[in-house]
Amino acid sequence: MGAWGTGPFDNDTAADFGGDLDEAAREEREPMIRSVLVRAASLADFLGIYDGERAVAAAALVVAQLPDGESACLNYGPSEPVPELPADLRVLAVDALDQVVSDRSELVEQWAEAANWPKWRQEITHLHDLLDPPVPPQEEALFEIY
Repeated sequence: MGAWGTGPFDNDTAADFGGDLDEAAREEREPMIRSVLVRAASLADFLGIYDGERAVAAAALVVAQLPDGESACLNYGPSEPVPELPADLRVLAVDALDQVVSDRSELVEQWAEAANWPKWRQEITHLHDLLDPPVPPQEEALFEIY
């Protein structure tokens, strides 16, 4: 695994994906991001490390366009602007991240053996929570049934 950090673009595969987006025509960028997310989200068997790394990067690009999102691209993501992404990619990105952290993910296997495992897992959870915020616990009903 060619990773130098725990961020979404802090590995060779994701950095290459950012470069591929930069080289693509503007109208090809959204379909490229969609394709990566669909591939990861719809995988029924085993998610390979490279598909997982690209899926995390693609999900970070979706997060970056949320109103409360944050730029996750930093130095190694695409330098060219990503066009406005359709809202349905948000759900697709959540599904892809679910696959990335599943027991059928080679990326999880690799990170589970690394010293930075907790930090990487925390970053994936953070992306997931920005895409699909956890529902706050409901306050207990103030009414009693008599």
